[in-house]
Amino acid sequence: MNLFEILLAMGVLCGFWNVAMSIAIYGSLQKRGVPVSFLWLRLMAPKYAFQYKEITRTETGKVGSLFYQWILSINLALVFFVIAVITTV
Repeated sequence: MNLFEILLAMGVLCGFWNVAMSIAIYGSLQKRGVPVSFLWLRLMAPKYAFQYKEITRTETGKVGSLFYQWILSINLALVFFVIAVITTV
């Protein structure tokens, strides 16, 4: 395996992690009675993540851990993909 393939694989794994966190946030919002649509989840994921952030901050005084995982996973995926592209040039 070369560096490009490793970086690409890491980016894909982070993408899957982000999808898992989006679904977890969806479930958390749904459990709290917030109207959410699974059909539009990928498009509405940022809105739902920030709703989750505000709701958990209001409930506990702290932002819920799913929000941080959602932010971290999408940013890591972006970084891995950008580095993978740069290494091929």
